Amino acid sequence: MSEAVFEFPLKEKVRNYLRIEQLLVQLKTGACVQTAPLHMYFFDQLFTLLDLLDRLDLRTDILKDLDTHERSLVYWSQHPNINSAALEQALQNILRLRTKLKNGKKFGSDLKDDKFLGSIRQRFAIPGGACSFDLPNLHFWLHQPLAERQKAIDNWLASLAVLEEAISISLAFLRERGTFQKQTAQNGFYQGVAEDKNELIRVRCQIDTGQYPNLSGNKYRYAIRFMWFDTQQPQNGSVDTDVTFSLAAC
Repeated sequence: MSEAVFEFPLKEKVRNYLRIEQLLVQLKTGACVQTAPLHMYFFDQLFTLLDLLDRLDLRTDILKDLDTHERSLVYWSQHPNINSAALEQALQNILRLRTKLKNGKKFGSDLKDDKFLGSIRQRFAIPGGACSFDLPNLHFWLHQPLAERQKAIDNWLASLAVLEEAISISLAFLRERGTFQKQTAQNGFYQGVAEDKNELIRVRCQIDTGQYPNLSGNKYRYAIRFMWFDTQQPQNGSVDTDVTFSLAAC
């Protein structure tokens, strides 16, 4: 049986974290390709990420999260069965990352100052706007040796390393707050009440049955409705039988 985990944020901050995590994964996927035309995918994901970073005050949210993680680790250190070495390593990582964030510039600022990226970024917002006649400088770059292109890409990715680490740590702590428990959606419907600390709902379910979960709600309460996946219908219908799944409120 095939299973998948669906994640549904209850707060805007977590929604932004998940979007950035996905964009970073897609960005690194685009960075691994070796053919010049596929590098266009890398630039598309990079500029989408920069547009998102421009609208957010991520550093403030992440610093608050790191303070919370530090307090949690100090509290866990008093537990007699805790792995002291692992806890100390996690604490040092948080302190190191917090120092980098406080001393560093806004996420993506180095990429915004890059003259080459700045010269091509605006055209990517136009459908089909990155043709060779629109951006001859990009067309020239795409015909450079692979080693030179890869070196430039690696440098651009390096400027996002702190962002990637910060998002990874914040989401790791968040996901570890919840454990999966078996639940039943009666007639395909399940309703839950979110606790004050809940910021993310994770649903693990079988996907070879043709059903997928859809969540609506906020930081106070949420509802999960299982839907049938049917590409032949304009709108997928809801499941009207009981569905067993696992849920983690994080």
